[in-house]
Amino acid sequence: MISEAMYELGSKRSTIRELFEYGKKRAAIVGKENVFDFSIGNPTVPAPACVKESILEILETEESSAIHGYTSAQGDLEVRKGLAEYLNKTYGLNVSADNFYMTCGAAASLCISIKALVESSEDEFIAIAPFFPEYRVFTEGNGGKLVVVAPDLASFQVNFEGLEAAINAHTKAVIINSPNNPSGVIYTEETIIKISDLLKRKSEEYGHPIILISDEPYREIAYDHTKVPYITKYYDNTIVCYSYSKSLSLPGDRIGYILVPDEVAESKKLYAAICGAARVLGFVCAPSLFQKVILKCMGQTSDMDVYKANRDLLYNKLTELGFECVHPDGAFYLFVKAMEEDAVAFCEKAKAYDLLLVAGDDFGCPGYVRISYCVDQSMLERSFTAFKKLADEYQNI
Repeated sequence: MISEAMYELGSKRSTIRELFEYGKKRAAIVGKENVFDFSIGNPTVPAPACVKESILEILETEESSAIHGYTSAQGDLEVRKGLAEYLNKTYGLNVSADNFYMTCGAAASLCISIKALVESSEDEFIAIAPFFPEYRVFTEGNGGKLVVVAPDLASFQVNFEGLEAAINAHTKAVIINSPNNPSGVIYTEETIIKISDLLKRKSEEYGHPIILISDEPYREIAYDHTKVPYITKYYDNTIVCYSYSKSLSLPGDRIGYILVPDEVAESKKLYAAICGAARVLGFVCAPSLFQKVILKCMGQTSDMDVYKANRDLLYNKLTELGFECVHPDGAFYLFVKAMEEDAVAFCEKAKAYDLLLVAGDDFGCPGYVRISYCVDQSMLERSFTAFKKLADEYQNI
């Protein structure tokens, strides 16, 4: 009577969400100030002033039906025109309104894109570890198969030997995420060129295009002037899944888009398939108000310097305490090697000090833990005593 697959997904939260809920329960017992919750990527930096100003302006000047009514299924035309103009100017692209489909954030963008590409249960989508765990849910829930490439633990760029071995006749797409969740690493231009060259060669070998899905919610969170290559300029068969959750600190307002450039093979057919997939999944007409808000806030971001200050503070302190950390060039996560082989057990020991860390196993990277540092700096500073106690527990063994 009930889908067992959907029951399994619904009756058990993701590891991140389970830890987040545990933190709320623990805070009710010991006080919120005594729980150091690094579980979820929920921005604490306020949205920029333009968000509030835009909302007030829209509410005061536009008709209610325009604010709260339906837009076209693929999104408001003026918003999509504004996106095209901004991306063309910023990244030197040549896209139009018709290349965009407005969505309820990056999760919706990814689900729609995967659904649009899946033709049979044999279709494979490749994720390069470490990767966001929900890629598996998005892929398998839409009828595909997720294939995981082991991480390059030396650089956390791309394990090209593993990637090439993973590609076969059933490969539909490769999903990349840079700046990366959970490592914070930004793929270099050299890495992107190598991915592009490999996919071009493999597409020719197997006689069909392999799509590159670029998952980009952290694009604007890059430190020390590190370049984040715009992938469509390197590989024609790229679609971009974008979200304003991080750049404008709007995770709960669910707004983003899919970009399907004309250069993609059968781009018009793929765009139509994306429209169809969104229809099947019920993702038509992204929130009208926030479509209008992003149009007015185009190019603006929250204060990213706060995340950089947190990165520097956390990275320097943890390395001082003896932790081995991947240096993040972007996003707001620190990927740390557990002080024992079993990262899940390590995270359980951390709980004794009310440190909530996410084991890397679900990210395809056992032996590491993710620390989300989009938190108040005061909480970060208070947590160092607990981190020291955790380190001492291992160093005194």
